[in-house]
Amino acid sequence: MAEKPVLHYFNARGRMECIRWLLSAVGVEFEEKFITSPEDLEKLKNDGSLLFQHVPMVEMDGMKLVQTRAILNYIAAKHNLCGKDLEERALIDMYAEGIADLCEMIMQLPLSPPDQRDAKIALTKDRTKNRYLPAFENVLKSHRQDYLVGNKLSRADIHLVELLYYIEELDSSLLATFPLLKALKIRISNLPNVKKFLQPGSQRKPPTDEKTIEAGRKIFKF
Repeated sequence: MAEKPVLHYFNARGRMECIRWLLSAVGVEFEEKFITSPEDLEKLKNDGSLLFQHVPMVEMDGMKLVQTRAILNYIAAKHNLCGKDLEERALIDMYAEGIADLCEMIMQLPLSPPDQRDAKIALTKDRTKNRYLPAFENVLKSHRQDYLVGNKLSRADIHLVELLYYIEELDSSLLATFPLLKALKIRISNLPNVKKFLQPGSQRKPPTDEKTIEAGRKIFKF
């Protein structure tokens, strides 16, 4: 029996959460080794585990993988979530990159200086409602299929539904005028593996708060 992947990060969403989502969606159990101090991080650097000296890092299939998108690409390819041909893969990659752009905006909001936070929240909501959600709604409308690409589950669907949960946390009204996206969220959330991950007590992490930010600052010295 193959060993479980081991995820090295601190106990927060950050850049590891999308990896947790994808592994959970494909039914892969994983372990987590939380970085709780600068010394933990330094040890990983010193033993050569971090190619570019930063996390997330995932031990999987005899490799120590870094760079979030590279890790996601590997998991998706291994579990046939990349489409049936190059054209589908290009679409999936394109959608995933757009999702990552908006996720990054949302992820940075708690880190914004207080005097800039309201403006950044307003910009993020505007981009969400007028740029990103219409684009994905139109993709679904264009082919009237259950999934974004090829009428088959891909990593883009999983990443998008993760994003939709973050958008609801930001402002639940933002999804009100996007019925196909709301339907996609329900559909993916009811897949057995995803449903399990969404239950209390799973390895899914809660929204980032001040306590989490302070812990991250002490570890990563930002």
